[in-house]
Amino acid sequence: MAEAHSAVAFSFAITHDGWDVNFDREVLYLVWESGIRSWKKRLARFRNSIHNGVYPGHLQSLYFLWTVLVAAHFGGVNIPFGLVQKALTILPGASPMWQVVACLLAALTMWLSVIFLMRYLLKLLLMYKGWMYESRAPGSKISMRTMLWASVVKVLSGWNKPRLYSFQGSLPRLPLPAVKDTMRRYLLSVRPLLDAENYLRVERLAKEFEETIAVKLQRYLVLKSWWSSNYVSDWWEEYVYLRGRSPLMVNSNFYGTDTLLRPTSVQAARASTIIHFCLKFRRLIERQELEPIMLQGMVPLCSWQYERLFNTARVPGVETDKLVHYRDSAHVTVLHRGRYYKVLVYSRGRLLNPAEIQVQIQQILDDEAEASPGEARLAALTAGERSHWAHVRQTLFNRGHNRTSLHCLERAAFHVCLDDIEYGFDETDSAKLDRYGRVLLHGSGQDRWFDKSFNLCFSTNGSVGFNTEHTWADAPVMGHLWEYVIWSELEYGYDESGDARGAVEAPPPAPVRLRWELSEPLLAAVDQSHAVAMQLLNDVDLRILMYTAYGKGFMKSCRVSPDAFIQMVLQLAYFRDAGRFCLTYEASMTRLFREGRTETVRSCTLESSAWVRSMLDPNATVEQRMLLFVQASNRHQLGYQDAMAGRGIDRHLFCLYVVSKYLELESPFLQEVFNEPWRLSTSQTPHGQTSMLDLKKYPKCVSAGGGFGPVADDGYGVSYIIVGDDTLFFHVSSKISCPITSSTNFVKQIEKSLQDVHDLFAEYKKTKGK
Repeated sequence: MAEAHSAVAFSFAITHDGWDVNFDREVLYLVWESGIRSWKKRLARFRNSIHNGVYPGHLQSLYFLWTVLVAAHFGGVNIPFGLVQKALTILPGASPMWQVVACLLAALTMWLSVIFLMRYLLKLLLMYKGWMYESRAPGSKISMRTMLWASVVKVLSGWNKPRLYSFQGSLPRLPLPAVKDTMRRYLLSVRPLLDAENYLRVERLAKEFEETIAVKLQRYLVLKSWWSSNYVSDWWEEYVYLRGRSPLMVNSNFYGTDTLLRPTSVQAARASTIIHFCLKFRRLIERQELEPIMLQGMVPLCSWQYERLFNTARVPGVETDKLVHYRDSAHVTVLHRGRYYKVLVYSRGRLLNPAEIQVQIQQILDDEAEASPGEARLAALTAGERSHWAHVRQTLFNRGHNRTSLHCLERAAFHVCLDDIEYGFDETDSAKLDRYGRVLLHGSGQDRWFDKSFNLCFSTNGSVGFNTEHTWADAPVMGHLWEYVIWSELEYGYDESGDARGAVEAPPPAPVRLRWELSEPLLAAVDQSHAVAMQLLNDVDLRILMYTAYGKGFMKSCRVSPDAFIQMVLQLAYFRDAGRFCLTYEASMTRLFREGRTETVRSCTLESSAWVRSMLDPNATVEQRMLLFVQASNRHQLGYQDAMAGRGIDRHLFCLYVVSKYLELESPFLQEVFNEPWRLSTSQTPHGQTSMLDLKKYPKCVSAGGGFGPVADDGYGVSYIIVGDDTLFFHVSSKISCPITSSTNFVKQIEKSLQDVHDLFAEYKKTKGK
């Protein structure tokens, strides 16, 4: 009962002595403060909505036009189309005041007409993708068409400083490819993987599909592409992510690492500073003060995915999960030694500074209370099977402390894990780097809340990393946050003792321990999920390669796309490792379109396989190998450009498959397509998305990027990052239980292939010189 009384902010009673009113001033002040923050955000959203709705125009131009029309009207100048006189006919009078109002209506009409014409023109211009296919190599010429296009886009984009969502209404919709074009590209992509007999069989299935049910399926997709903002993204989110019943840990969530430069070794100080700048980034999103990412400084990328970066959780369901995003959250949740805490990060109407948050974090670290029996394993529920977690959530988290604490976790801005172990970079010990990746990918299977949009993980030595739930967005969005946070941290700095900077004028709100009702059925359910998580994480074979022999500088000197260069290296490494070619997945973005996410680049092509065979053919000359390498790189670059331009293969086939399931139409061709395993799944970690990072000032401010688990049981997951002119990182994962894969061996093959390609270019230059 004492807890219940302390939770009451206001009580009212009538007694024999009169009125009896009790209230807690502090709690009422928190309620008032929360309301003020909420109304400020509503006002900011309303203001931003107006700004974005009229972009690339500006309200100041309306005021200027209104002033000009008032001066012209009272000066006896005729207003075009007689707009002022027409406005006066609908107004109740013709006095000078009403004439000023008529001028306002005329100005508004003219202004909106120009604004929407500019918006439509910008949308038409952004549909043009020819600029992507033009070479930007030194000495190459840009076509007059692209130069003219770029000039007009720069004028329209630079008319007014854009906010985060300013371009959303001007972005074109993702185009729907013709079935005939997708079939042609698909058959070309599988040709190097099939012998002549199997290729003829697949070709026959594709032709039959194209001429029969594909016609009907395409009609439904045409209708969806007209009606929805993006004909792929909602189905992709639902069927690829939310309906998946396997654990998020390893199978879906991905991780990111710290930089080589660790500015402090004080865990509480590092945690508080990173938390503070994450929340400042959230404020930039909420106020839309964050500038959108622009390719070539003029072509905007869709910013839709930023909306769910904070205050978001994936809630389990028996058949399908759902993403829940909360409008606001004034706290983060923290896990330390199996105990959960709620930490308020706002006080007296402002965001706490890093020094104040460090006080709160240190209180948690100094808390000597032990976790309740079973509490330390509670997060294993988010690491196990989704249907099991959904059943437990519905039956054992529907009342009391469990319901309150779970709601607090899911509503938090994000989740923080204060680990009581040491991990981080050690350039001289690759085993420590591998362990660092494993800690971030899956931890102990019970110390990450995998349902949250992201978890920040802090080592006892101050190293940091994150684990991200994949449903709400893709890696570039998280990479943007990370670049901002790391750079802001370096600029802000720490004091001489390594503690967070800032003044602590008053004690910040103390952390509140979350309470749980751990019944026997709940503990049994937790143990069941923990067993699944342990089996999964113990099967992960993760290796991280830091390659410093060369990097982007050498690749650019070869006049080859760095991404195509790395993909050719991976093709050679995989063939040496497995003795065959395989279906290869590389993620490419489609954010040039509204609500775009990703598309697949099929990196194994006829050209790449021909080059790989030449590298293993002792009779092939250097000139032959170089010619085939250039052809393979150019073909890969074209495939990447097609994917970005909405001319990919796999998302179109995916949507055709979804429609076929809705209509209960069986297709042998689609079954063939979706039974093919992606044995080599690759992704380049984005780097340098903003101009904030200054590697000349902080040469050690480079991250190893991040990684993910293997997609196929007998395949590899490879993430790589090109962080400078002389540094590359590769994160290679596979399953220990598979007898034909070994991440250690694959890393060795990558190193050998990188060296062989370097030697190929060196030999070619010598031959060319002679």
